[in-house]
Formats: sequence, C-alpha cells, structure tokens
Amino acid sequence: MLRGFAALCLSLLIIGTSHVRTALPHDASPRPVGANADRIWNNDNRIPAGELRDGVLTVRLEARSGVWYPEGPRGIGRSVAAFAEVGQPLQNPGPLIRVPAGTRVVVTVRNSLSEPITLHGLGQKRGIQPDSAQVEPGGVREMRFTATEPGTYWYAGRTLPAERPAPNPSADSAPASRPAAIFFRRGQDSQLNGAIVVDPPGTDSRAALDRVFLISWAGRATAQGDDQEDPATVMAINGASWPHTERFEVMQGDSLHWRWINMTGPPHPMHLHGFYFSVNGKGDGARFEEYAAEQRRSAVTETVRFGETMHIAWSPSKPGNWIFHCHIARHMSPQAVLMRDRRMPAAAHPTHGRAHSSDAEHMAKLVLGIIVRPRGEIAASSRAARPIRLLIRSGPRVHGEYPGYGYVLGGTPAEADPSAFSVPGPTLVLAKDEPVEITLVNQSHEPAAVHWHGIELDSYPDGVPGWSGDGASVLPAVASGDSLTVRFTPPRAGTFMYHSHFNEHQQISSGLYGAIVVLDSAKRFDPETDRVMLFSDAAPRVDTANAPFIPPVLNGREHPEPIELRAGVRYRVRLINIRSDFPVMVALRDGSDRPVQWRRVAKDGADLPPAQATAVPAQLLFLPGEIHDVELTPSEPGELRLRFGYPPGFRRPPIVVPDPVTVTVRVR
Repeated sequence: MLRGFAALCLSLLIIGTSHVRTALPHDASPRPVGANADRIWNNDNRIPAGELRDGVLTVRLEARSGVWYPEGPRGIGRSVAAFAEVGQPLQNPGPLIRVPAGTRVVVTVRNSLSEPITLHGLGQKRGIQPDSAQVEPGGVREMRFTATEPGTYWYAGRTLPAERPAPNPSADSAPASRPAAIFFRRGQDSQLNGAIVVDPPGTDSRAALDRVFLISWAGRATAQGDDQEDPATVMAINGASWPHTERFEVMQGDSLHWRWINMTGPPHPMHLHGFYFSVNGKGDGARFEEYAAEQRRSAVTETVRFGETMHIAWSPSKPGNWIFHCHIARHMSPQAVLMRDRRMPAAAHPTHGRAHSSDAEHMAKLVLGIIVRPRGEIAASSRAARPIRLLIRSGPRVHGEYPGYGYVLGGTPAEADPSAFSVPGPTLVLAKDEPVEITLVNQSHEPAAVHWHGIELDSYPDGVPGWSGDGASVLPAVASGDSLTVRFTPPRAGTFMYHSHFNEHQQISSGLYGAIVVLDSAKRFDPETDRVMLFSDAAPRVDTANAPFIPPVLNGREHPEPIELRAGVRYRVRLINIRSDFPVMVALRDGSDRPVQWRRVAKDGADLPPAQATAVPAQLLFLPGEIHDVELTPSEPGELRLRFGYPPGFRRPPIVVPDPVTVTVRVR
C-alpha cells in the first residue's frame, strides 16, 4: 500500500471534523457532479462519511436511482438504486461509516426512490438481527446506534417485499426461516449496501490505512429460484468487476490489512496467490470476533459466507504480479463457453487459439490484482533442480459433445500412448527446500496454464497467463503444441494442488487438476498411511442456469471402491476440494451412524495453531480451493461409512441435486 500517497490524500481531503466529500473512483477522471448526477461512482471505502463531533458521528444518507458501470465507464450501465451522502454523488458501495468504539452514530436516510425502502444494519441490533425500519417514498428516517465492539459490519436496503420465498437451507443459501432478505437481492435494490467499521477506542478512523472490500452482485432471478445464478449475473468488489477492479501497488514486505464483507447469497472462497494470510477475525454483521494471536491461523483460501465479514493480514515477501480472487470458477471467469472439439472456430471462445491474453482476459468478476515492487536485490537459487515433465492432454467427446482433459507424468508408460491421460492428474510428491524444474508440454487442443495452488513461489511460475511475472516478463499461456518450463522451491511441507488457470470453468471440471504433497526431505511418502482424497466434478456443467448439478467425484470416481484401513494405525488424510463451483460435505460414521473422531492438523498446507489442532467429529463442509489435513486412527476392526456430496438441503426443486455417495471403509 502506498502509505505516503494515502497519507497525503487523507491530509488534503480531511480538515478537522468538517464534512468529507468522497473521492472520485480510481478508474475514472473527475467530472462535474451536476453533469453526472445519475452516475453511480465506485467507492473504494477509504474516506469515512459524515461529521464527527464530540463523540457523535452524524451521517445524512439518501437512496436514489442511478446508472452503475461495474465494467468501466465504457461498459454496459445498469439502472439500480444506491446510497449517497445528501448533496453528493451516488456511491457503490454506499458511504463508509467508520468510527472508533464508543462513538454514538446518528444516521438519517432520505428515500428518493419511487417505492418504500427497508433498512437493515443501522439500528443498535445490526446485521441479521431484526432491526429493520421502513421509509416511504419521499420520507426521512433517523436511526441511531452506539458503536461498541470493534470490527467489520454492514448496512443495506431493499425495496422488494419483506416476505419473499426463501431458499432451502444449505451452506450456500440463507436459512428458510428468515424472510429472504437482503442477500438474494439482484435487481434494482441489489447495490443498496455499505460498510460499517468500528475501530479500537482512541483510533483516528479517518487516517486508517487498512482496506475495506464489499462484494455485491446483480442479475435476475431464474425459474429455479432466487438462489440460482443467471448467466447475466455480474459480481463486483467495491462496485467494480475485473479487469476494472482496483489495482494495488505495494512494496515487498509491506504489512497489509484487508476487511471483507459478503453481501451476496453465494459463499466466496477467497484465494491469495503466492502467499499466506492470517485470519485475524470474523463476524456476521451483528457481532465480530477479533482473534487473539494464538487463535489466528494461516490460509491461502478462506470462505466468506452470506452476511459474513472477515479481517485478514498478510505481507508480500516476493515481488511481481499476484491476484486475490474467489475460487468458484463462475465467479472469476468470463461467461463460460464450452468448446466441443478442436474444430470449433476460434471466435467461439474469447481466448481460443491465443497463447497470450492481454491483462489476463480469461478472468472476470471477483478478482483483485496486486503489483509488488521489489525492495532491494532479489536472490536467485543456484541449487540444481529436480526435472519433471508434465503433459497436458485432451480428448474429444469425453463428456458427451465436450472434451475431457488430463495430465500425464513424463517418463511413465502413459506418455507413449498419445490418447492416455489420468483424472485426477498424478500426485506430485516434492521435498521441502528442494528446487524443481517442471516442463509443461501442452498436447491438448487449446491454450493451457497451470497454477501451483498454495505454493509460495516467484510470480512468473505462479500460472496466471497474461499477468504472472512483472512488467518486463509476463507468463504466457502455453499454446497447443508448445511447452514452458517453470521453476520453484517449495518452502514448507504440506498439502497443495495444481490445476488449470485458463478456461477454468471447463478445464477444471473436465480433469485438469492434481494433488501436490510436499514432505520434509528426511521423510518418505507412504501411500498406505498417507491418503489423498481429492473431490472434483464428474463432468462440466454445460448450462449453469438450467442444467442439473454435476455429481462430485472422489479421486476421479463417482462410485469409489471400498477403502481399506488397519485398526490402531494413524493415517494422514489430505482432503482437497477442486470442484469448479460447489461445496462438498464429507462425513465418516460408524456402523451405528455415529460420527467417528478425527484430529484437525493443517489448513491449506499450514499447520494449525495448537489450540485448533483438536479431535472433532469427522464431518467437514468445504468449498473450492480449500484444503484440510486430518489425522484418523481407527480404534478397532469393523466397517465405517464415508459419505460425500452436496450439503443437506442444498438448493430447492425443481433443480436436480445428486444424492450423497456412500463409500464402505473396512477396518482390519
């Protein structure tokens, strides 16, 4: 973060306790407010709203209609409602309310819309609590609360009826018992959202250097229900969709603190490339828990569910270009176009036939770009690297009309058979602190790229074509018939994965993924006691709006063979979700349908803090991009049942959802 520049901007914009005019967005030049009264400007959540005097913040808001441009000023405008400070331009998200704990907050809201608006989050019981208040067209409502607990919260408005039908309960949707509410707004009121940040007592909230990001969406409800996404759905971070989201330029070694708010129905597993972040706190809009140092854990992917807020901290240790994005493929890709075979014309896909895409055109929606400038000289490794060849292959009509994809390890018998590939790809067993040199040979029908998920490495081999690297050297996609060599040295032991980072929605769901196990150099990989369980999709989901849900598979099989274990033996089970879009529920139960115990040991390749490395019931719900390591020691011979699939109650009719799969586990 450019601290000096940020401090300069704050010093110019903030004078005493006077009213603050919100700065114009980063992606547009200043224009006269009168000439753009109906333009909704993207709000980067850096300038607090209102007037703070004698421990009381007074904020005067107005809700009115405008035109929002999530894909830049030249993109398609969407007519929606938004909040503004009275007399100021409309903003998306709405004006930031940020105060130190103990501040009394007085918010007046004028409704300049043609229909009533129901407000949430501005009363003393904020968040999902029933603090709603209705404002009629032309009316004004005053709401008050005292900011007591430091943390990240939100406020919102809706113009739709209070009692819309709610979707069935699941990890992906709102509980059916609550009025539907705010997280499934995707129409005219979808952008009526704003952030509330309560800083520790005595903090100067107007000089804070942390960043606040609010995720929103807009689209239209489908015939399957309001919780089902439509192809026209747009998703945004602070009002913008990649490649129009804010670009961050920071220095190597900077300390970054980011606050996240999810105001959409779907969950978002947020994934950072190249580095770990510390999960410092989480909340639900009404409460927020800032974790003590011993409670904080490291992750590369952390899920923010509907209405949740999150505080993370991280420091980029290596220079180059990096991204932070939602790991659900349809939330970070252009509209998926599935290619049937290599004879399709290049125009059928936005990047088909191109080995290099400018500014990472293969990505869209929930993506942030981070440019890390070097601080000092960059040390290069002189150690000899272990060579590995990894072949990328595809085959026509593997999934009906659509191709299948897979990897082949060089030097194996499968390399000699041009039609052979495995799903999942071979597990790569690497050694901590030992360099590898992996040559990617693209024998498939379209460009490809491989991301080494969770590995702390240099930017260039990270695997995002058109972005990874730096200004002088940017990674290209590997063209069909071409090859590329990447080098890295894994710095820690743990569980990771590799997967496509090009045409992800199709390539990942159709087979381009595999596990990585990094061991301490003194250890050997024992497949008997070291079990990899990689959950993925049985096939690509051709029509994301209307098709039945694709069944999950375990290690490439929809109906796996029985699993054999031995009593008294400790197993390390490495659970990986690389589904393109959906969560997986995994549970292990005994013959009486009682949960078995396992011990959590790691998340995303990083060991858990001792307080979290505990024995818990063997049940886990996790989303794409998440990795969990557990230890399991069967106590006695018998038969267990491993069940995996969609969470109970996932979605609602008439959508067809596959039943969970049960795998027999025999303990000898």
